[in-house]
Amino acid sequence: MKNINLDFSKKVVIDTQQQPWLNSPMAGVRRKPLARSEDQVHVTSIVEYAANSYFSEHPHPQGEEIFVLEGIFSVQDGDYPAGSYLRNPPGSRHKPFSELGSLIFVKLNQFIATDLETIRINTATSEWLPGIGHLQVMPLHSVETQHTALVKWPAGEKFQPHRHFAGEEILVISGTFQDEFGAYPKHTWIRSPHMSQHTPFVEEETIILVKTGHLPLN
Repeated sequence: MKNINLDFSKKVVIDTQQQPWLNSPMAGVRRKPLARSEDQVHVTSIVEYAANSYFSEHPHPQGEEIFVLEGIFSVQDGDYPAGSYLRNPPGSRHKPFSELGSLIFVKLNQFIATDLETIRINTATSEWLPGIGHLQVMPLHSVETQHTALVKWPAGEKFQPHRHFAGEEILVISGTFQDEFGAYPKHTWIRSPHMSQHTPFVEEETIILVKTGHLPLN
């Protein structure tokens, strides 16, 4: 199993809806790898749980971050519907499952050592805050230079040109995100390197999951 998209100096764009599924070791669980180290220590992927499927209990030595895209994802402490944001800190372990089926975005083993907080947020019921221009922002997590949030773009909104110190990572949750380099439909994953620049805009209302300040500086 080779490394996938681990050159953080390069921009990566994947329309995950066009990407083929790969079977996991567990029946009913399929994956679309977006970035992965050969030893599977560093993993970013889309994962699908069929109805009544589960994954065997396993640890997360350097943490796990999840956003539930569709269905209901479950672990020992509860059931999490679409729009749920979960963080399981380094050293945690769980046995995930889904009775009705679910689709999730997952990042494994990418926490810094001091990030030990367990987080459970239902973004469907959380408050939007005013952002720059007409944007609305829902902060989800911050530690040191790293920030994760949902951002809602109203139809026709255009943002100022800007650079990404320590990079930016986006997953399009709904709508179509755009910039001068292209158009990115629902569930497109974009990773832009340190000091990359763009001028984003949308034509329709669009929601994106954004993480900034977490990529290498070289």
